[in-house]
Amino acid sequence: MASGGRPNALFVQAAVENLPPEMNGVADEIHIHFPWGSLLAAVANGDARVLGNLRRICVPGASLEVMIGLDLERDRTEMERLGIAPMTRDYVDTVLAARYRQAGFELLPASRLPAAWPQTTWAKRLRGGDGRRLFYIAGRLRGVR
Repeated sequence: MASGGRPNALFVQAAVENLPPEMNGVADEIHIHFPWGSLLAAVANGDARVLGNLRRICVPGASLEVMIGLDLERDRTEMERLGIAPMTRDYVDTVLAARYRQAGFELLPASRLPAAWPQTTWAKRLRGGDGRRLFYIAGRLRGVR
């Protein structure tokens, strides 16, 4: 525990496909904000290998938060390159919910709510115009590994 009774944060610089075994079972929270490239593709598609690695580093009951900011028109070429289906509420509620559940994460009702953009400098810069939408995926690892 850090001073003030707050838990320590662990920041890791590693590919999610290759997380070190020393991280197994240590995370009680995972936050993925505005991913790009292969990490964006993995969380937006519900990639089983990546979700399995995230599950591997979690303690039972750990929370997972993913924020994805996409402009479905301006980002169309990148989405096609990464094989990302058009992000819609229906896609999150059906396709992604099933893939995350298969990996051990139960999506929370908060995933179905429109999320407000965070007030960080990066979020403001990323948002740009009105076309970029925020997709919020919140989940919890079920108690069984």
